Amino acid sequence: MENLHPLMTRYRTKLKQASELWLEGFREACCLHRVAIYCLRSKQLMIRTGQCFLLNGFIFLGSIFILRSLILPTLEWILPLGVPDGYGEPCLSEMPIRLYAFLRLGLLQLIYALWFYPLYIFSFILSTIWYNDIAQFGLTVTEKDGPTSLAPSTQKEPSTSQNATPVDKPTDLGRVMIGIAEQGYSVLLLTLFFLEVYLTGFVPYIGKFLNFILLSWMYAYYCFEYKWNFSGLSLDKRLDFFESNWAFFAGFGSPCVLAIFFFSPLVSYGVMAVLFPMFVLTAAGTDADSVVGTHKTKWRGEELRKLPIFYAADKLF
Repeated sequence: MENLHPLMTRYRTKLKQASELWLEGFREACCLHRVAIYCLRSKQLMIRTGQCFLLNGFIFLGSIFILRSLILPTLEWILPLGVPDGYGEPCLSEMPIRLYAFLRLGLLQLIYALWFYPLYIFSFILSTIWYNDIAQFGLTVTEKDGPTSLAPSTQKEPSTSQNATPVDKPTDLGRVMIGIAEQGYSVLLLTLFFLEVYLTGFVPYIGKFLNFILLSWMYAYYCFEYKWNFSGLSLDKRLDFFESNWAFFAGFGSPCVLAIFFFSPLVSYGVMAVLFPMFVLTAAGTDADSVVGTHKTKWRGEELRKLPIFYAADKLF
């Protein structure tokens, strides 16, 4: 038992460190007041954020609300689900009920095919473009407050700012090709990681918990990726910093996941499409290296170990 005491003490220390970083990440993600401040400072940012809310919040989620509160009840009234009251011949009503069910399903699928699926694709493409604009406008606003540094977890190289002024686009063809290759690799890496997230949902007992944690990391990475792209941080340094500070990013991504975790897929998309630019802006104003560095100084070098979050996806390449 005496041999176990140092081990338990060390375990409790690491758990406390991870909890503190998780809470710091969660707190930073919840600093949504930054969104209002940044929008007041940039008219372009306010317009883009408003457009995103209008498309995804008012039109997309509004369409789902109309479908569920008006269209579906109307279809069920016109094409009833069961035998009407007072219908004395159940066997004679079986055929109309089957016909009603077929017509109801056909009309519902037609609504999805002609409205929701095209609207989903349109929203996805347009929102992707707008998110990039929102991140760029947000970073422009944060630059006026003065850059803050972000260095890889080793901190042996010169700091590369998370809030730094976007670097000039490389003119050398080799550097351009490297940048394109990194972006392509990043897309494939995150696609495979998303597949992992999806598959963990089928794991018995702990599947939902694993799904929540992995989704938190995925959304946190998405939020900070815009910042890292504009600051010119290389993919290797991004992954190293992310995996070295996994507890912080798990906390940062948790509010994103909590907002969508209990909804249906379509509603989850609409809610996330509205909230995602807000979390991108909070990430733009978050100096993760400074937050994490403060805790590492307090721990006197006994920091958490690097967690290979993207190991499986990376090895598939």
